[in-house]
Amino acid sequence: MGTNEQSNDKISATITGTVTGPVAVGKSIQQGKSIQQIVSPPPSYQASQDELASLRQALAELRQRVTVEAPPEKIPAALERVDELEEAINSKEPDLSTMEYVKGWFTRHLPGLAGAVMGVIVHPIVGKLVEVTGDALVAEFQRRFGA
Repeated sequence: MGTNEQSNDKISATITGTVTGPVAVGKSIQQGKSIQQIVSPPPSYQASQDELASLRQALAELRQRVTVEAPPEKIPAALERVDELEEAINSKEPDLSTMEYVKGWFTRHLPGLAGAVMGVIVHPIVGKLVEVTGDALVAEFQRRFGA
């Protein structure tokens, strides 16, 4: 949920998941015996077959639109970007940088299809997959995609 960096002594920390109690990062930190730190991983999310089918359908519809609406010379590159988007969504932790890149590519090269790409990015299942990775990724997703 947070990151702390100190350039002089190269101290850094990344905390994800649910944290209960105080957390201290740095030099010469003293904690009393009554302080307990519990760090647990974020809950896992298993999408149902219906949810996965819905996401696959959205990606199939995007591919279909690319083959129908894109100029022939841009179809191979556009389909490659859709494959990258699918891979970014299905990564262990959704790859927001790739998702943003694909959105930007479509915005620059095939703006008429950029909305369809955003429709996949903000698909409810993608939101759930992002949500279970922790608050930091959710905040970053919201910053990048406004969803």
